[in-house]
Amino acid sequence: MRTYSDLFRVPEFTALFASSGAQVAGQTVSGLALGTLVFGATGSPLLSSLAMFGTSFAQVVGALALLSAADRLPARAALACTSAVFGVGTAVLALPGLPLWALFAVLAVLGLASSLSGGVRYGLLGEVLPDEGYVLGRSVLNMAAGTTQIAGYAAGGVLVALVSPRGTLLVAAGLYLVAAGTARWGLSARPARAAGRPSVGATWRTDVLLWSSAHRRHVYLALWVPNGLIVGCEALFVPYAAHRAGVLFATAALGMLAGDTLAGRFVPARWRARLGAPLRLLLAVPYLVFAARPPLAVGAAAVLLASVGYAASLLLQEQLVALTPAGSRGHALGLHSSGMLTAQGIGAALAGAVAERASAPTAMAVMAALSVGVTLALAPGLGRARRAAESPEHRPATDEVEGAARGPDPAAPTG
Repeated sequence: MRTYSDLFRVPEFTALFASSGAQVAGQTVSGLALGTLVFGATGSPLLSSLAMFGTSFAQVVGALALLSAADRLPARAALACTSAVFGVGTAVLALPGLPLWALFAVLAVLGLASSLSGGVRYGLLGEVLPDEGYVLGRSVLNMAAGTTQIAGYAAGGVLVALVSPRGTLLVAAGLYLVAAGTARWGLSARPARAAGRPSVGATWRTDVLLWSSAHRRHVYLALWVPNGLIVGCEALFVPYAAHRAGVLFATAALGMLAGDTLAGRFVPARWRARLGAPLRLLLAVPYLVFAARPPLAVGAAAVLLASVGYAASLLLQEQLVALTPAGSRGHALGLHSSGMLTAQGIGAALAGAVAERASAPTAMAVMAALSVGVTLALAPGLGRARRAAESPEHRPATDEVEGAARGPDPAAPTG
């Protein structure tokens, strides 16, 4: 499976693509509306950042309690239900007079739903497509997300100006319901990938074993930390550029689209793993220019270039899939998604806190410098992980994950 036409000949991939696109559109439009609404009400860069990315903190709870459901629930029902929860929750956020504490409480619930939906969606992608089609399919979903974000931030900026932030939230709620309907009636009814009932214990056991592998641990850290620190920069676009923040968000999405297109379609497999560190450095280094408080045009150019580096995540996911047995990949990818969003929430909070003390441009440069440092520190361990992913010798050790996901064998001797 080497071309885009090959992908879209798979009917379920088309439905998954459409549902994912509607979900991303809802998140894009609602995020800009929430950031604008909270910043206008409070004038706080920290609270504005948390409103846009604060659902990420709930991902910690989801990763520790819910992720066993990613492989134990039928994918179609799980995706439709989580999108419906987003639709209802976003409609609640649009209520006039909603207290700030209640807004963040709703965001926490949506974060829990998001922690499950990521694992379900990307685990299902591995079933819909053959193994050799995963990177191409994942890159197309990323490209669609980038394109949708470009359009969504532009449309969101217009909607916020024309119909108010609360009206924009209602539009986002409708987009989530479209995603729910597309998943329900566009995907086939598939059985769960793993047997057993979802439980906190099963989630915890598998989390521990996934994390216990030094190779997977380095991959997870590289997926989470550099990305989260740079998203902290993005969380300051509204304080930095005010009503023109949509320009920066759109250029970030455009750069991400370009990076995923190149990495997913045109970079040969033998090069992909070796490009991870350069791309993670590219993700951070251009943001250092914000220390000089550049005008919007220069800042947008730096954001565009840096966002090409988000393609590093796509390449690392390929390594993670290679290091994880098939029966636990939904859980492993869900842990990646939850950890990444948690790191983004932490990055947004840290960037907002620095901006409260200094300024938004200074905070963006500080976050970029931290990202560069983390990337350099992780490089040796990631080299070992890449070699393990390319060797069949890692597979017997990762089979332990499937045993932990199933739990103890009741027929096994106990003494």
